[in-house]
Amino acid sequence: MVTLGIENLLTSPPAYLKGKRLALLCNQASTDHRLRHSRDLIISGFPGQLTCLFTPQHGFFAEKQDNMIESDHMADPVSGLPVFSLYGEVRRPTAEMFEHFDVLLVDIVDVGTRVYTFLYTLAYCLEVARECGKKVVVLDRPNPVGGTAVEGNLLQDDCRSFVGLYPLPMRHGLTFGELARLLNDEYAIGADLEVVSMSGWRRDMLFADTGLPWVFPSPNMPNPTTALVYPGQVIFEGTNISEGRGTSLPFELFGAPFLDWQTVLGSIQALPLPGCFLRPLAFEPTANKWAGKTCKGFQLHVTDPQIFLPYRTSLALLQAFLRLYPDQFALKQPPYEYEFERTPLDLILGDSTLRHQLAAGVDIRELELGWQQGIDDFSEIRQKYFLY
Repeated sequence: MVTLGIENLLTSPPAYLKGKRLALLCNQASTDHRLRHSRDLIISGFPGQLTCLFTPQHGFFAEKQDNMIESDHMADPVSGLPVFSLYGEVRRPTAEMFEHFDVLLVDIVDVGTRVYTFLYTLAYCLEVARECGKKVVVLDRPNPVGGTAVEGNLLQDDCRSFVGLYPLPMRHGLTFGELARLLNDEYAIGADLEVVSMSGWRRDMLFADTGLPWVFPSPNMPNPTTALVYPGQVIFEGTNISEGRGTSLPFELFGAPFLDWQTVLGSIQALPLPGCFLRPLAFEPTANKWAGKTCKGFQLHVTDPQIFLPYRTSLALLQAFLRLYPDQFALKQPPYEYEFERTPLDLILGDSTLRHQLAAGVDIRELELGWQQGIDDFSEIRQKYFLY
């Protein structure tokens, strides 16, 4: 079984933490393999040293459902410590917040996808830590979708936002600790950074191989299968296609009232979509898009995670919707993640030309060939930061 960074920290406490005031960036998913919360473990292992908590998008309890639903600062109901929200009045922590501690511990469940905002909360913390002369220690955790596959176009500069600050592919194949190392060095953040590694994790492991319990890091990430499809299915957030919010299977279910199953399936049959099966069904979201309306759509079943291409699969579906339903399919309008002018779908895709290429019928395999040099360059860079 995998031993987490938080567990290794407690087994062998580093000398640089002795006598230091500690802060912890976490949410309710920050637990060890016995489901004990990291805040409690730090309080027990470093008595009197934990001074405050920080929490990312969706709130400490991962209770906020959607983007731009903010969380207030609060007092932790267990420890009484202040909890600073980094998805409320600010997304970048203030220097005043950083006056509470000497070392920031980071114990966050990430899902291996460029648009998941936790990694940009981490980046902002690294920037402010450098400015304030504070140390950051990332307690590493598995990438639930593995550490080998890299997929998708690299983010373009004109699409930088809180769902994409750096030229990463949609699926990056790095752990949170490795990501921190890459961001800190490649993009010249230059913070005083340490990573406490895991034991027993291998790059070819999916979450099911780790022996760890799954605790949902955000309200629409209820299980590891959600994480597998998310690098593709997240693009439907930028459209009027329901991505399954308001159902029990977000991102696995998707659809809209105007879709026709056979027409959609027929339009994508020429493109190989390995490792998955699209099963037609109907569903009624209880909230979010098309709430209370019957949506015709699909459940995306992952039949072989090792060969499944989530980004290709969802791009093929997006292309079908763009071309089959020009009058009914629509793009989500701003705002999206605090961007009030640019098109949300472009920010998610990370390339403002991609939706136009899809609408024009460009073969997705041709697009992938165009991204290959960027992927090769990124793959070479990322290997410098491997811990496993």
